[in-house]
Amino acid sequence: ASIASMDMGLLLRDDVFVDFFNTFLNLPVFGQTPIYISGMGRWYLWPELPSHLDPSPAALLAWLEKHRLPQFCKSSLCLHLVLCQKLLGFIRSGEAAELLNWQSADQWLLERCISGSHGMRHFRAFVQGTAGEELIDFWLITERLLDLDESDGSQRDLFLSLLHRLRATHLREGSSVITLCTTIVGSLPKAKHIQSISTRREILSKMQEQALFMIQSYWLPKFFMHCKVGMAEEESCQPLLQEYQERLSRASWQEPPGLSEHFPMMHIKRSQGVSGPYCSLKAKAEIWALVKEGRDTQEVKMATFQVNPERQPGPAGSTEELCLDKDALGSIPQQSEHPANAAFGGKRGVTFPGRPQSSAEQDLENLCKEKIFSHLLPSASLAQLPSLKKPVKTLDFFPWALSAEACAGRPFRAFLQCQNRSMEARLLDLWHDLEEFLPVVLDSSRENSFFLRHLIGEKICKTYLEEDSVEKLPLETRTLMSLWNHLICGEFSPWIFRAQKEISKLLCCLYEEFLADDDRTFLQFMAPGSDVPMPKEPGHAAGRWEHFHLSQRMNQSLKLSQALHGTRSLEGISSKHWQLLAARDLQKGGSVQAEIKLLL
Repeated sequence: ASIASMDMGLLLRDDVFVDFFNTFLNLPVFGQTPIYISGMGRWYLWPELPSHLDPSPAALLAWLEKHRLPQFCKSSLCLHLVLCQKLLGFIRSGEAAELLNWQSADQWLLERCISGSHGMRHFRAFVQGTAGEELIDFWLITERLLDLDESDGSQRDLFLSLLHRLRATHLREGSSVITLCTTIVGSLPKAKHIQSISTRREILSKMQEQALFMIQSYWLPKFFMHCKVGMAEEESCQPLLQEYQERLSRASWQEPPGLSEHFPMMHIKRSQGVSGPYCSLKAKAEIWALVKEGRDTQEVKMATFQVNPERQPGPAGSTEELCLDKDALGSIPQQSEHPANAAFGGKRGVTFPGRPQSSAEQDLENLCKEKIFSHLLPSASLAQLPSLKKPVKTLDFFPWALSAEACAGRPFRAFLQCQNRSMEARLLDLWHDLEEFLPVVLDSSRENSFFLRHLIGEKICKTYLEEDSVEKLPLETRTLMSLWNHLICGEFSPWIFRAQKEISKLLCCLYEEFLADDDRTFLQFMAPGSDVPMPKEPGHAAGRWEHFHLSQRMNQSLKLSQALHGTRSLEGISSKHWQLLAARDLQKGGSVQAEIKLLL
C-alpha cells in the first residue's frame, strides 16, 4: 500500500525498486513492455511508437503509475521487493554492525549479493529445504494477508484462502514457525469462530516480526558466508572480491545512502524508422514466431525423447547440440520420468500404466508432451535464428502469456471483471489454480508439498467441480469428471492439461481484446490527440536480432518471476549464480539484463 501511494518518479530513484519493476514490466502478458536503464535515465519501449511522435517521459510515468504500478503491488515480485528492502534496511543498520560485527565493506558486499530479483532468488535457493525456507514463505504469505481488508467482499475470498493455507502449513503443530513463535502462538484462540479480527491480525503480525528477525539475524549472516566462499571459487567474481578487500582495508563504517545521489535526465529512446500502426498483438506474434520455430527445431532434435517412461531418452551428450537455452527449457530428462514432471523441475516421476492406450489416453500424452514444448523459449545464436515466415495465431502464445499473468498481479482477470465477464474470470481462476497445483504435486521435495497438494486439490474440487458448479463451466463433462477423480485425492492427472487447453480456446479472443485495450490506453497517454492508426497489420517488422533480444528479455523476466512466485522450481546453487552476480549492475538493467549479458 505504501508503494502504491508513492510518486513514480521518486520510486524510480531507488535502483532496487527499478530492478523488481523492470522484471515485472517485461512479463509477456502485457502489451507494452518497457525497460528502464536507471544509470542512463533512459526508457526503451516495445513495441516502439511511430517515429514521428516525441513521447514525453512525464506521460509515460503517469501511465505507469495508473496502469502498471497497481498491478505490480498485487504481485509476488512486490512482496519480494518489500522483503528485500527490509533485509537491506537491517544490513545497513547500526544494530547489524554491532550484533554481527559487520564493517562497511561487509555491508557493501552483502547488498550486492541480495539486491534485486536475482539476489532474492539466490537467497531463496540458498535456504531451500531448510527452516529458513518456511520462515520466508510464512513472512510473504502473512505480508499479503495483512495488507487485505477482510471486511471488503472483493478481498474476503483471497483473505480466507491465504488464512486457510497458513493453517494447513505454517500454523500446524511441528512447523518451524510454530516452534519459533511458541509463546505468541500460545495466545491463539482455539476455536476458529471466536477469533476476532484484531486479535488474529495482532498475533500474526507479531509472529511475522519474529520470523523476520530470525531471517535477518541468522539466515542472512549464513548467506553472507556462503556468498564469500562461492565467489572465491568463481573467476568472474574476483574483481568484486578485490574491491571488497580494498574496502575492508579502509576499516571505517559509513552509513550508505538510501537512494542514488545523481540522477540523469529521464528520456525515452526515439524509435528509428518506425512508421505506421502501433499494435502489440502483432508484435507479440512476431516474437512468438521466433519462439515457436526455435521450439520446433528443439522438438526435432529431441525426437528420441518419448513420453512413456519405459523408453530411454537419447544420450545426455546429445543435448549439447541444442540451439535453445537449456535453462529456459527446464530440466531435460536424463532418466525415466514423466515429461510433465521434467517440465516443472520435479524429482519424482508420475507414470502411466504400461498397457495399450486408448485414443483419449494418447491425446492426453500428446498434451503432456506439448506442455513441455510450450515452455521452451529460444536462446539461439544470431546465426541460428529462424526466418519468421510461418504465421502465428494468438492461441499459440496465449499459454505463455497466462503463465506470466499469475506473476503480474492478474491484469487480464481485472480486465475481465471490468467487462462483467464473471464466467470467463472463473475459468481463468481455474486455469491458474491448476497451474499452481502442478509444481506442488510433481515435486514432492517442496516444503509442505503433501499438505499443499491436498489443500489445493480440494479447493479446486469444491470451488469449480462440485455438482452444482459443473454445469456452470463450459468445459467437457468428461474433463471435469476426470479432474475431480484425481484432484480430490491430491493426485496428478494429465487431464489438467486438457482442461487448460479448453480454457485457453475459450479465453483467447478476450485476450486479444485485452491487448487492444492496453494499446488504446497507452496511446491515450503517450499520443493524446494524435492520429495513430491501429490496423490489423503492423507497418514495421523488427529485425532478427531485435526479436531475439526481446524474446530473451521476456523469457528471463518470466523465469525469475515464476521462481519467486512458486510456479517454477528454484534452481540449485551453481556457478551460474556467481556469474550472474558478477554481471549484475542495477543501474544497467539489473537482473534481466544480467541474464542476457551472460548468455551473449
